[in-house]
Amino acid sequence: MRLVVATCQVDYAGRLTAHLPMATRVLMLKADGSVLVHSDGGSYKPLNWMSPPCTLSEGKSEDGRVEWTVTSKTDDTLRILIDEIHHETSHDLGIDPGLQKDGVEKHLQELLADHPATLSEGLTLVRREYPTAIGPVDLMCRDADGKSVAVEIKRRGEIDGVEQLTRYLELLNRDPLLAPVRGIFAAQAIKPQARVLAEDRGITCAIVDYDALRGLDDPTERLF
Repeated sequence: MRLVVATCQVDYAGRLTAHLPMATRVLMLKADGSVLVHSDGGSYKPLNWMSPPCTLSEGKSEDGRVEWTVTSKTDDTLRILIDEIHHETSHDLGIDPGLQKDGVEKHLQELLADHPATLSEGLTLVRREYPTAIGPVDLMCRDADGKSVAVEIKRRGEIDGVEQLTRYLELLNRDPLLAPVRGIFAAQAIKPQARVLAEDRGITCAIVDYDALRGLDDPTERLF
């Protein structure tokens, strides 16, 4: 990765045009070929950028200043006119192992598969990723009365998740070996609109305490 702190002007031409007047900014040139222009504000989002594949050529402007021209495969251009370079450095970051998220849906599914009764008393697991013609149901379970229960798991429970579970239930209830099948919509947080829709369709909502499932919130271990 090449990092350049420079006073520069940036002009983009493509589907639209954009102009950044002369100011001090951070120019980031990544190994994948992308070029990003950052300011000291605006959080993580660059002011302008060019995604790979693209080519970078360095030359001189008519008045002798350094000029970078970044061209995309669609011939969009990012022209960076550099008035002064304050700092420049390059680093080999090596191969990135990727982001490892904690608490994603897969982990929630694994934990709830091991402890289905946390969703409803007497619930037992039949199978994870139960196959259907429109995709797998996260958990297929049976309740204390031996009736089928389909569980859809999300980190954040929104209307789309309720609609997804509704489609599964409509399909599963056509199978005489499974019907009647009821649904549980499980998430760490469920939006009010999603809860209203779920309950209107006879779907039970369950809030999942991720830390408690992992054994991190054991009341017997608390000092107070």
